[in-house]
This record gives sequence, C-alpha cells and structure tokens, in this order.
Amino acid sequence: CGYHGLTTITSFFFVFLRQRELKPGQSPYRALLDTLELSNSRLSLQLINDNNKVRLLLELYRLQGNMTRVKINELKPLKPRYEVPDVLLSDPITEALSVVAQDENSLVVSLGGKDQRLILSAQPFRLDIVEGSQVVMSLNSRGLLAFEHLRTRKDTISEMNHTIKTISVDEKSTTKPCEIEIKEDDDKPGMWEETFKSHTDSKPNGPTSISLDFSLPGVEHVYGIPEHADTLKLKNTDGSDPYRLYNLDVFQYELHNPMALYGAVPVLISHSTDRTMGIFWLNAAETWVDISSNTAGKTMFGKILDFVQVSSEAPQTDVRWMSESGIIDVFIMLGPKPADVFTQYASLTGTQSFPPLSALAYHQCRWNYNDQEDVKTVDQGFDEHDIPYDFIWLDIEHADGKRYFTWDPSKFPQPKEMLQGLMDKRRKLVAIVDPHIKVDSGYKIHNEIRSKNFYVKNKDGGDYEGWCWPGNAGYPDFTNPEMRTWWASQFAYDQYEGSMENQYIWNDMNEPSVFNGPEVTMHKDALHGVWEHRDVHNLYGLYVQKATADGLIQRSEGVQRPFVLTRAFFAGSQRYGAVWTGDNAAEWGHLKISIPMCLSLGLVGISFCGADVGGFFKHPSAELLVRWYQAGAYQPFFRAHAHIDTPRREPWLFGPENTALIREAIRQRYALLPYWYQLFYNAHRTGQPVMRPLWVEYPDDFATFSIEDEYLIGKDLLVHPVTDEGATGVTAYLPGKGEVWYDVHTFQKHDGDQSLYIPVTMSSIPVFQRGGSIICRKDRVRRSSSCMENDPYTLYVALGSQGSAEGELYIDDFHTFSFEEAKQFVHRRLSFSANTLSSRNLAPDSQFSTASWIEKIVIFGGSQPSSATLKSADGTESALEFEFDSTLAVLTLRKPGVNAAADWTIVLR
Repeated sequence: CGYHGLTTITSFFFVFLRQRELKPGQSPYRALLDTLELSNSRLSLQLINDNNKVRLLLELYRLQGNMTRVKINELKPLKPRYEVPDVLLSDPITEALSVVAQDENSLVVSLGGKDQRLILSAQPFRLDIVEGSQVVMSLNSRGLLAFEHLRTRKDTISEMNHTIKTISVDEKSTTKPCEIEIKEDDDKPGMWEETFKSHTDSKPNGPTSISLDFSLPGVEHVYGIPEHADTLKLKNTDGSDPYRLYNLDVFQYELHNPMALYGAVPVLISHSTDRTMGIFWLNAAETWVDISSNTAGKTMFGKILDFVQVSSEAPQTDVRWMSESGIIDVFIMLGPKPADVFTQYASLTGTQSFPPLSALAYHQCRWNYNDQEDVKTVDQGFDEHDIPYDFIWLDIEHADGKRYFTWDPSKFPQPKEMLQGLMDKRRKLVAIVDPHIKVDSGYKIHNEIRSKNFYVKNKDGGDYEGWCWPGNAGYPDFTNPEMRTWWASQFAYDQYEGSMENQYIWNDMNEPSVFNGPEVTMHKDALHGVWEHRDVHNLYGLYVQKATADGLIQRSEGVQRPFVLTRAFFAGSQRYGAVWTGDNAAEWGHLKISIPMCLSLGLVGISFCGADVGGFFKHPSAELLVRWYQAGAYQPFFRAHAHIDTPRREPWLFGPENTALIREAIRQRYALLPYWYQLFYNAHRTGQPVMRPLWVEYPDDFATFSIEDEYLIGKDLLVHPVTDEGATGVTAYLPGKGEVWYDVHTFQKHDGDQSLYIPVTMSSIPVFQRGGSIICRKDRVRRSSSCMENDPYTLYVALGSQGSAEGELYIDDFHTFSFEEAKQFVHRRLSFSANTLSSRNLAPDSQFSTASWIEKIVIFGGSQPSSATLKSADGTESALEFEFDSTLAVLTLRKPGVNAAADWTIVLR
C-alpha cells in the first residue's frame, strides 16, 4: 500500500484506505423527501445512512452567476464541525429556487435560465444537473458519498481487544492501495489515534473524514487543484496515488508526482468543446482528489432521468474529493465558457491583487546577500553591466539570529542607509519575515506574542513549540483575527526599526514548516482556539500573507499597494500578493515543469506566480541559466533565486556572451511592462488569468487541450520558451483557423491552425503577437521600472486577416490605491479599422494626467500608404513621417507626439 515518501502509517494513509475501501454503486445514503424545506433561496432536506441510521443535512443554493452550492453536514453533530471562514468575499448572492416536479423517489428543482434543472434522486441519493436534455454533472452517481460522523469512543486504547501497531510500508513496495483488510467496526486502524515515527496524533474527535464523487459526462480534460509538479492536464489516478492537497515544506520535490507541495487550491476545472465548468471544494483540511476516466451511462439513472440523453460511448471523467475533517461545502461553477468560470470563481474568492508596477519587473535574490556592502556591490553590478532590476532580496541571514523584524547588527548595521541608497536609484528591497518566532525572553516579538496568548497551543493547552531556522520556535495563531491585527501593526515604521517605504516582505516557511514535526509541519492535534490544526492546516499560509499585506497597507495609512510573496497558499490567496513554486532545482525538467505549474495556478485565480529562475538547488549550466531567464522574462513573477550553498550566479558571472543574452531577456521584460500591467489590471477587475493555456482562448480547438510547453500572455502574445538542452528548434502550435500570428522579433507573418517549426539559437525566445491586436510597449529601457514611468509608448499594431486590430492602454500612478479610491487612471481603447487608428476613452469618469506620450507606431501586415494624417482632439491635423518595409510589410509612424491620455485619430491614405 505505498504512497510516495511514506515509510510509516500516517493520517493520509488511514483515511485514504477507509475512503478508497468504499465500492461504487453501494451508497447507503437515502434522501428523506418528506423532510424537504424550501425557502426563496434555500432547499434543505435530510439524508440518512441506512447502515448506521445517522442523519445528515443537505442544503442546496442557487447562486447568482450560474452557480450552485451544495452543503452537507451532520444534522445533529456532537459538537460543531469546522466550516472555512475568511476565504469567501462574503455570503454569495442567492437566487430563487423552485421545485417544478416531484414523485415518490425524486424531485426536480429549476436553476433558472437555459432550461437548467437539478434532479434529486432519493434512493440511492444522487444529484444531477441537467441543461436541456443533457446531464452536465452528477453528484454521488457512483455512490461514494461518505461522512464519518462525530462519535464517542467506546473503549480506551488500553481496553481494546487488539493493539493498533505501527505498520511499516516499504517505499519500493509494489503492493497496490487497498490490499490491507480493514475491519468494519469503530476501531479501524488510525481512527482514534495514530503513531508514526516519533509522532502521535491523539485524534480527540475520532474519525471525521468526508467524501463525495462527481461525474462529468463528455469530459476528458480536467485541470487545476494546484500545487503539484505535474502535467497541466490532470492524470488518471486509478490504481495509483490520488492528488494530495496538504501544504508542506518539501525538500527537492519530485516531478510528475501527485505528492503534496507548498500550497493547495481545491478548485478543479473541466473543459470540453461543449462547455467549461468548475468545482470548488471549500475545505482546509488535508484533502485528496481521485480522477478516473469512464464511459458515461454506466450507473443507473432514476426514473426521473429517463428523458435526458447520455451516450454510452461518450467519454466521462469521474472526480472524487476526500478530506480528513470539516463539512462538504462545494460550489459548482457551470460556466459555460472559460471566461465565465473565472468570473464565477472570482465572485466567490476575489480577484488577483493589483501589484505595484515595480513588482512586475525583475527581482534579484539569493540565500543570502551577506551584508550591506554585498548588497551595494550587487546593485552596482547591475548598473555596470547595464541590466535593469527593481528589487534585491534578503533571506533569513539578514536578521539578528533569525529574529524576524530585526537586522543583524554587524552585517546590516545601517539598514536605512542601505534602503536609502536603493531609493536614490528608484529601486527597492524585500526582506523575509517568517511565521516561526524564536523563543527568547530577550526578543520583543516573542514576549508580546506570549504575553497576549497569541501562540498556537499544543493538545495539552501549552504554547506549541517546534524547531525551525532560529532553533526552538513558537508559532503565532494566525487564525485569530486579534493576532493578525497585532502582526500587521508590527510593520509600522516605528515598530519595525530600520524599515522604509521601499522595503517589502516575503513570507516563507508558512505551511507552517516545523523541522521536527510530522512531515515537517505542525501536529494535527495542535489547537487554534477550539479548532484542531487538522481543520485549518491549509489556511495557515493564507492568513500569514493576509496579515502581512494588511500591515504594509496600514503602515502607509492605506495609500500604498503592498507586495508580499508567499510560499504557502489556499483559495483566496490571490487577494494578498504573489506566490512562487518553491524550492525547485537547476535541472531542465524543473524549467519545463514551471510552465504547467504556473498555468495551473492561473486557472484557479492566482495569476501572480513564477518559479525561481536558474533553480533554487544545484548549479545551472550557462545554457540552462540563459534559457531560464528567457522563460522567466515571459512569466508573471520574474525572480532569480539560489540556495546558500550554490556558487554565486548574478547575471554577469557566466561570461560576456551569456551576460548579453540575459540582459536582452530582461530588457524584453521591461519593454513589455505596459502590457503586463494592463493585464494585471484586467485580472484584478475580472478574474481572468494573465498567463493562460491556449484552450482558454481557443475552447473549441481540441489540439490545444493538452498543450503545456507554450502558453498565452493575455490573449495576444503566444510564448514557446526553449526548455530542452542543446535545442536547435522548437515546434509551436499557432491556433486559430483563419487567424494570423507575427513573430515579435522579425515581424514575419504566419497562418494560424498549424504547427510551425522554428529554428532557434541561444538568443531565440519564440514569441508571437496575434493578428488583430495592439500591444503597448516602452522601448526606452532604463535601470528600473520607476525610472520609466513617464517615458513614451510605442504601439505595435498587428493587423488581422480582415485588416483590423484593437488593444488597450492602462496608466495610473503605478503604486497607490488611487486608481480605485479616486478613479485616478487612464484606460483607453486603441482600434485600427478601415486604415484608421484611433484612441478613445474607456473611463470617462476617471481623472488622471500623464506625462507619457506616443513616440512611435509600428503597423505590420498592411500596405504602404501615400500619407498619414494625425487628427488631434482639438481638430487640428498634421502630417506624420513614416517608413514602409515592403519585404516585411511593416509601416513605422514616427513621433505622433500625442499625449497617451488624449483622444486622437491617424488616417492612412
């Protein structure tokens, strides 16, 4: 019964065995239709387990935006079961429900438009969501609903007739899961206590796991449930380990493995040519997801389903969710388009926070820059080699004995002087603040947390302590809002001595990491108030990042947008900053996997993601480092980072030729910052991902459904990084029948709906602009993004097959909340049609002035005009100079000179 990396029985194993022991088609649950209660927005009725007579309460809600919520809890639990707070933005807006048909074994509930109905079958209990004559999703159609009810233990361990022994599992065992015989009483192994290695989980509430299965007729492709170092399309787990969602500090994680990593977002997205849907399983406990392919129509449909169509030959994907504790609280997002699912999920958990522009630029980090002189030397190195950067980072060694919110007095004696030196160059710094606090009576932070009783408690009620970077450490209870408020207050300039407004924060180790804990994390029977850690585990990292982001906002009295990077995350973490993919390695496989890992995060709302450029562990070859910079320059979060034991790898340390290649990749990032910024603004407004799989924009093109070596930035840039050692070419799929794509470096035009072989050299970064788009760039690259804020724009107009194009330009002050609170921004629509290019205001109520202007317009895919006339908003006209390259069909208009916020029109004749 092997699970990767487990050498002894853990809670994962026992719950996994108990849940997988269930056989499809043998559901003991029956709906009691005579308990039906219906209000305007809520339907409830009781379910009964005919094996043990325990009753559950089923609640159904129709939500605004084509969503359905299903909650299942014990009808009368011995004590309340944990329901996840703080993840939803608010109570979702409900819409009216009505029962439209009912008989002795079923009822039909109207879900509103498009003839959507929910069919509830009573025995066995089952839910089917139907649209027209098609079943689009079924719940418990395989009969795998399981709900371990709270109970009182009949015997103590010493009184039991048998002893639960620790069961050893060989990591190399070929034994398949579920071959261990499990007894059918209340004292199955692991139900009331578990011992593994030196750790014991007391399980005072006994077994509390839950499970529910979902069937998706017509679906072959499902995505999401990050974080895993695996393919974009989720794999079939039949006969193998399920995907595990349990935030862990994993050392040198393996690739193509469903093992748990640093973050967990329990959102799965299905996609077919017919529709896109999502399942959001709102549970913060350890969770597993089984995925299997099947053939639709194998399970028995109730009499009420006789009229719906289910092809016996249609593909089907079955998904089963299992969690160790909590309740079943699931949101079904019915799409039907990809953009609809993103909007639906954003309405529940919020959109990506809008970062300051500088956070989208290049970040230089390692564990650790040694001292102030080292920081100064690295900073100067970027200037000497003409490489732009915005942030330099400090890891744990910068603090006084790993006491966070402090500075090492010998290595960083004048932190404000260091920060001021960076500020003078319009650059910034990130310092790490981890959520393990050194137990030291001379440490102010520890003393205050202890005096306020803010630490997580152990099962006996004392402060929970574990081993981490500072040695013996306490763990603040971030689930406590009073604790979070206090933590946020510590970022005030008069509390965090030496900090300044150009210092931002990195939260690492917030899974939480406990070096001497089970699986390097906190004991599950530790206490957060009345709740066990097992209930809240996957929420801990979100709360740390939230409290930190709140602190950065508060220190500026609500004016400045924060930047906080987190390693651990959950659903809703997108509201508080950026994430990265953790401790990767300097290997080609890790470079490749960074693409599907970031794509998976974007699909579930976390657009601001990236992977450590160069790999955290090991030492990259010059070729690998160059290729990683080229890939990282076209991913949302762009940071180089390295382990303390690796040789230094600043961009200029691999020879002049490689320095030039890295410089060019970083400069391409800076030139495209206006486009990145506009995409993050739109992500913040709408929830649409910034970095997205091709199928999001081409949902009917089956060829795109499994592509993970290329991706779209927004809808208008297609990127295919070079991720193979010694590559002399790549094959990129250009989607869109009847569309055209342009190589952004050569302006060469290519038809869509083809696989294109592209020869590459070490300088190649294959990137294509979609015909029909306009992208704004700033081609005057300076030493930091802040230095470029007022620089002019160049518009790149890629004409589509019909000779038209459109795009957007977004400008604000790049770092405050004024864009929201005072509507201080510029948002313009750029359009080219009938040989006329124009700029019009998309936000007439906003007020903002900018010094930036339009210095050049490049139009590719058109013909040579005889004249180009600029018409300004005041009616004046002027002739523009232009050049036309007939070989590439590229027209360049020079110095229109109009303000970027103004109305204007250019007519070509």
